[in-house]
Amino acid sequence: MGRAVEVILESVQFLQLQPNYAGHMLTYIGDSKSEPPSSKPAVCIYYANLSYIRPSLFFFYPYCIKIQELYCIVVYYCSLTLPMSIISPVGSSWVNLGIVLAMRTFALQADARAFFVFGDSLVDSGNNYLATTAHADSPPYGIDYPTHRPTGRFSNGLNIPDILSEHIGSEPALPNLSPELRGQKLLVGASFASAGIGILNDTGIQFLNIIRMYQQLEYFQQYQQRVQALIRAARTLKLVNKALVLITVGGNDFVNNYYLVPSSARSCQYDLPDYVKFLISEYRKLLMRLYELGARRVLVTGTGALGCVPAELAMRNTNGGCSAELQRAASLYNPQLVQMLNELNRKIGRQVFIRINTRQMNLDFITHPEAYGFSTSKIACCGQGPYNVIGLCTIFSNLCSDREPYAFWDPFHPSEKANRIIVDQIMTGSTDYMTPMNLSTIMTLDSRT
Repeated sequence: MGRAVEVILESVQFLQLQPNYAGHMLTYIGDSKSEPPSSKPAVCIYYANLSYIRPSLFFFYPYCIKIQELYCIVVYYCSLTLPMSIISPVGSSWVNLGIVLAMRTFALQADARAFFVFGDSLVDSGNNYLATTAHADSPPYGIDYPTHRPTGRFSNGLNIPDILSEHIGSEPALPNLSPELRGQKLLVGASFASAGIGILNDTGIQFLNIIRMYQQLEYFQQYQQRVQALIRAARTLKLVNKALVLITVGGNDFVNNYYLVPSSARSCQYDLPDYVKFLISEYRKLLMRLYELGARRVLVTGTGALGCVPAELAMRNTNGGCSAELQRAASLYNPQLVQMLNELNRKIGRQVFIRINTRQMNLDFITHPEAYGFSTSKIACCGQGPYNVIGLCTIFSNLCSDREPYAFWDPFHPSEKANRIIVDQIMTGSTDYMTPMNLSTIMTLDSRT
């Protein structure tokens, strides 16, 4: 299969420049270099002019990888040699039909919806291959992942992008820095997210070697150049334009910047309302740059319930409840984010940016954990000290034996079960959760265009 994909890619690039080769067998992949064996399946690649294909053989059409309006490549398994003329009057080469089990993998991936992820640890799938303290690449992270091994996800299992990929029917997007992100896997999309980052470049400075937002966008541009080498510029632009994009950023600008230490540099520079306005103005620039790079369907999360995660309950709780100051920050930030997204959509003239109300999604299971199958939303499954929030989640941490009752996996990050609840609301939630529409509605509308 790997060699087949390579040949298809080479053929696509060649035929975009040489349309006069229509009606010819380009190549096949089998044991013999002279002609396909009659007893063993081979992979045949045929370049078809659709206007010449006879009606009785139109079963080939669904398996075409379209190159231009009337031209496509047909890829299929073959074992019986038959004259070319039964498919097309053009050319006199041979073509193999036999058992036509079409190899649609590449065609589907080239036309399927790619998925791109930007942001922080809530959506990081393992990009921190660098020397940094913001990583989740050791046990017990990943204990419930299919491999039961740490992957760099800040979760006991799957994170939000993984679960969204399940819903949209695609493979999970690989981290941009993964050595496995090459060839046809590039067409699935990529995750550029990196733990510890924020909207501002000075957010997360204590972590070192994190991929800040401006760098994530630079990597996205470089990614597109890599894809262009496979499927050329026009098709790359189409892939990016049709893609689904998720961006989750902003929470760290409060917990790992403004409120990181008493009298932080930013808190001395701005009072909270002015800081929020500054964040929104900087975020607007990032989103417009994302649009300039081709993104046309962007899911934008607000901040979660910042003051209610176990770490903040332990450090800044107000009368035993959520941190009032952090909740105030979220209540100032999220409405202004919605206003800014609406303004961008009006400026662009279409609904590019979709707001996800993650604060309410989180508050639902934090406030009423039993209603969602949890026994607690105040204690992390993995950690040390009160609420299991002191230090990192490590092999030396307290670890719950059953993750199902816990809304939070570690001091800051939801468990896989909680992530699934969030994604369910992204897919089908009302306008209280998704504005102006949920992802199921988006996918239905986009399928008609």
